[in-house]
Amino acid sequence: MHNTVQNLIKIEKNIGSNLNDLNINNQTKIIAVSKTFGVDKILPLIHYGHSDFGENKVQEAVDKWTELKKENPSLKLHMIGKLQTNKVKYAVKLFDFIHSVDNEKLARKISEEDKKINKKTKIFIQVNLGAEEQKSGVSKTGLHKLILYCKEIKLELIGLMCIPPMDKDSTNYFIEMSELNKNYGFSELSMGMSSDYLKASEYSATYLRIGSSIFGQRF
Repeated sequence: MHNTVQNLIKIEKNIGSNLNDLNINNQTKIIAVSKTFGVDKILPLIHYGHSDFGENKVQEAVDKWTELKKENPSLKLHMIGKLQTNKVKYAVKLFDFIHSVDNEKLARKISEEDKKINKKTKIFIQVNLGAEEQKSGVSKTGLHKLILYCKEIKLELIGLMCIPPMDKDSTNYFIEMSELNKNYGFSELSMGMSSDYLKASEYSATYLRIGSSIFGQRF
């Protein structure tokens, strides 16, 4: 068995065991974040039956996934990095989910490209909970207005996404995000990475974005 598959199975068991010990009923899906890794690392996971994969850059994803998705139509590809408006037309054709919508201009462009190909890309709004200047995401004060706009232009808005500050405990951010997501009535919540996925799964995350714990360290 390939080491990426072994790592995925171990993560799935860790999540299940932790939630069971805490008596928490939460169904999570793992996005295997394959950025910078080649098809040789990805294929064992596809053959194992894993279907959700994440990429940060549109061009890398187009090069890597165009043929893979044709050969494996059940695959779901998630755009989890910052998306520039000039790349949206390529992203909408390839990705099933976009996790990083954080402004009206980007939302409008996705809606326009969706309509051109009669598609409904599933959308998460990225929230900058830590108010970090270097990080993407709409502010908490701007969130409500952006949600209303996305609904107005009929985007397929399914939930919120966050990346907590790296130098702080994620717990309080996950609690706050879980409450925000519930208050808006969303069914999906994208949060948690290799360093904090167990904690995220405890606070209603439905999509965990896990890269290095599956594929190994990037160089």
